[in-house]
Parts: sequence; C-alpha cells; structure tokens
Amino acid sequence: MNVKFSRIIQGCMTWGKWGKNLAKNEMISLMHHCMEHGISSFDHADIYGDYTTEIEFGEAFKDSGILRDSVEIISKCGIQYVGDTRSNEIKHYQYDANYIIWSAEKSISDLNADYLDLLLLHRPSPLMHPDEISKAADLLLSQGKIKSFGVSNFTPSQMNLVSSTSEISANQIEFSLTQHKAMHDGTLDHMKLNGIMPMCWSPLGSVFREESAQSERIHEVLNSLCERYSATKDQLLLAWILKHPSGIHPVIGTTSPERIANAARVPDIDLSEIDWFKMLVAAQGHKVP
Repeated sequence: MNVKFSRIIQGCMTWGKWGKNLAKNEMISLMHHCMEHGISSFDHADIYGDYTTEIEFGEAFKDSGILRDSVEIISKCGIQYVGDTRSNEIKHYQYDANYIIWSAEKSISDLNADYLDLLLLHRPSPLMHPDEISKAADLLLSQGKIKSFGVSNFTPSQMNLVSSTSEISANQIEFSLTQHKAMHDGTLDHMKLNGIMPMCWSPLGSVFREESAQSERIHEVLNSLCERYSATKDQLLLAWILKHPSGIHPVIGTTSPERIANAARVPDIDLSEIDWFKMLVAAQGHKVP
C-alpha cells in the first residue's frame, strides 16, 4: 500500500445523526484539532447517519481550508440499509460492480474528496463474487478515484476469496482487549503474512461500557499501570493494541477533543511485554495456556 495512514485514525460515525449531530463549524473545528495532533486519517462509511454523515462532513471539509492531499479519507460501501433515505425492504449487502462503482463515486462527491485514499467493502456477503468486485476495484483504481482497496470484517478465507482477483490493502476488524479473537483465529496472522494493514473499530472494547467481573479485573490492572506510564486508562487500552506486531491502526470513535489529544499521544507509550500480558490475563480471567 502506497498510502500512509496516521497511526491513530479518527472515526466519524458519531459526527452526524447517529451520535453528536455536530454542526458544520463544530466539524471544522474537530478536523483541525485532529490535524494539529497528527491524526490525518478520517474513517467513514456511506451508511453512517442513514447516508447523511458523509454529506455533512463533506460540506464542512469544503469550508475547512484543509488541503485534500494533507488528509487520508476512508469510506466503506456494500450495506444496503433500511432507513429514511433509501427504499430498501430489508437490510442486505450488494456487491455487483456497478453498485460498488456508484457507491464509491457518491461517497467521493458527498465528501467533497476528489478521490478516496481507501475504499473498503463494509461486510462480507454470502453472494459476493470476486470477479464482480475486481471489475469495480480495477476501474476505480485505474481512474484514480480510489488510491487503495480493502475490506472490513472479513475472515481469512473471505480475504483469500477477494484477493484471488483483487489486491487487498487493508481489513478493518473489531479488535480490543475485550474482543481479541482475531489474535487466535488466524485473522491477524493472515494479514501480517500477506501485507494487509489491520485497522480496528471499537478499540476500547467494553471496558467502559459494561460493569462485569471482566471489567473489574481490567480496571484493577489499569489502575496499577496508569501512574507507571503517566497515562490514562483509554491510552493504555490503545497502547495494548499498538503493541501487537501486525501494526494495527485503531479507529477511535470519540468526538471529545481531550480524548482525541490523549489518543494521539499513545504511540509514545512503550508498554512492556509483561504489562501487556497482565492486561490480557485480566481480560481472559485466567493465565495464558
């Protein structure tokens, strides 16, 4: 992959009606805040905000004064969502070549982006055909409408299916201290072996969302590490991800300027191997095999 993404990626799912409903001036301010802290990559999907958030972001981006080549813009397509903006009878996936091309071109237009640095297939479909996918990816790449192509939430076998006709540059998966099965089911190994960049959504997992025996154990360990690393708990959770040798890029969902700034400092945290395993054992509730 020739495109370089910031080590921490800013997720934009909650910038619109599925979250904070940020006004244009608030979006512009947050874009500049991210840039000032070295976060230049922005993650979208066409369905966010019932197909409205990319439009709102694009209007803000156009007036932000930020140069297009100073940021990396990611989008995803393929989910046909049931909502107010499309007449879908049921949520489903669509990956024929014409639809992928149309979706990418619409996201480019909505985002006022000129091109996408990365287009991802949002979720695997049982009906997807690698030849149809390659028709779309090859055309979009040759026309310069996308700089790279990838997938999201795909297993190793599904990546192999798509990569039989198209080069996959990235796979965005769910991964965190509390959802780390990708370390054990071959997903991250497959990406490391095949030069596929891992990105992960929901990188803080359920640590702050759920009260459970697991979260209690994790908080106890984090409490013991915060002073040692002069770090917050959310920083340590991200540092745990960055320690993995596959080179995972966390996609953070927060719109809090303070937490964005905290996340931007995480690459400077050198979490020890012992402390990494302490956090893993706390999450698992038992020693490693």
